[in-house]
Amino acid sequence: MVRVKPFAALRPPKDLVTEVAAPPYDVLNSAEALAMAGEKSLLHITKPEIDFDPMLEDHDQRVYDRAVANFKAWQEKGWLRRDSKPCYYVYSQSMDGRTQYGLVLCAHTDDYASGKIKKHELTRKDKEDDRMVHVKIQNANIEPVFFAYRDNAALASIVSKVIAGPSEFKFTDENGFGHELWVIDEDSQINAITAAFTNEIDAFYVADGHHRTAAAARVGEWKRSLNPAHTGDEEYNFFMAVCFPESELKILDYNRVVKDLNGLAPSQLLEKLGEDFEVECVGEKDYKPACLHNFSMYLGGKWYSLTARPGRYDDADPIGGLDVSVLSGLVLDKLLGIKDLRTDKRIDFVGGIRGLGALKERVDSGEMAVAFALYPVSMEQLMRIADEGMIMPPKTTWFEPKLRSGLTIHTLD
Repeated sequence: MVRVKPFAALRPPKDLVTEVAAPPYDVLNSAEALAMAGEKSLLHITKPEIDFDPMLEDHDQRVYDRAVANFKAWQEKGWLRRDSKPCYYVYSQSMDGRTQYGLVLCAHTDDYASGKIKKHELTRKDKEDDRMVHVKIQNANIEPVFFAYRDNAALASIVSKVIAGPSEFKFTDENGFGHELWVIDEDSQINAITAAFTNEIDAFYVADGHHRTAAAARVGEWKRSLNPAHTGDEEYNFFMAVCFPESELKILDYNRVVKDLNGLAPSQLLEKLGEDFEVECVGEKDYKPACLHNFSMYLGGKWYSLTARPGRYDDADPIGGLDVSVLSGLVLDKLLGIKDLRTDKRIDFVGGIRGLGALKERVDSGEMAVAFALYPVSMEQLMRIADEGMIMPPKTTWFEPKLRSGLTIHTLD
């Protein structure tokens, strides 16, 4: 079973939350962050290169130093204040008429090392190193990771009771997504949450934040190596996560655009696709995949439905049955010559939140030659792959809304 604990969060006062809270560091480039950041924005802490004119590279030592100085200043100015006792929190996100309720808590680094925190993506050491530096210099988890857990009646009951009461704050962000936070400070509810996770939840699943999770675990290992009296209960053994029940999460499609047709004429590509797919031209109106193993393709100003023929995929294979694998094997590799999604410069990826219009625009502009939209992966597929210790192909899942940064911060001492 997993190990969790409450924590005394640093968080903005309710009257400042919309000024402090910000998108995650990795969804904005530096120019976008500069344009968005107000005086109190957490972006001055998570992307402090925006404080320099001309803007510095984000790995410059002066940028790291400014991050530390800003974090300290935000606390001194009262823009971030610490709760008086360790608490759990309920954080809800609303999008397109759907709301998901997550518990904000601290998970234990030992559970990552033992495999109880399960991943489905590979991490890159350079990105881990970058996140590890930020955690070390701040001695804090400034931004949470995003976990899922299997539905649990006891936790659902507690969350239901909490959200029936008044929330600490509620706001709508620049994308129209809703965010709301409740503080759980009653000892009976805190103890019940700890007991439910300890006794009934056997694993967490990393939904988003693989690099932040790995970096937090590495910081914990580093700190314990410096402490001869290490017990495993120190605050540095824990890191901040928002944990959602699986049934409330929805994975969006993660689509592909390709720069050229690998020497093929459009008519030749369509002919070759017919060997492995039922191909239907649906015209100029946007076409979204209707089911698993059905794809949409935008080529030459028209949308096509591609349905993989029986025998071209194996649903008994957790990885081979994924539509990203079917598309990669039968189209990207076989026809377009793209062997490695991680390194090939001819392919790019577009999150489903941007809609089919983003695919069409990139092809119509001449930047790309063809676009493919996929049916989204299910949570059950993700959890099955993680349970079996497998790794999904690159750019398979897109979760939305993204967790807002700055609502809670966990310090490591």
